[in-house]
Amino acid sequence: MAEYNLELDDNHLAASAKYLGTEAPEETVNAALREIASWAVRRKAWEEMAALGDAGQFDELLQKKDPR
Repeated sequence: MAEYNLELDDNHLAASAKYLGTEAPEETVNAALREIASWAVRRKAWEEMAALGDAGQFDELLQKKDPR
């Protein structure tokens, strides 16, 4: 793992630690980076699902009265 010397906003760090349930600054930064990286993957998946919807891939499901 690489080492960096960073200046961090204390208020943002505290808010992030509270949200993520972390204590140490290094733990908070690493958890925030993991969260953003996984968010990007989920966002891409949602965009791909939206494209499928735009292409009509779910039209049959929308027309059924009882989707079970």
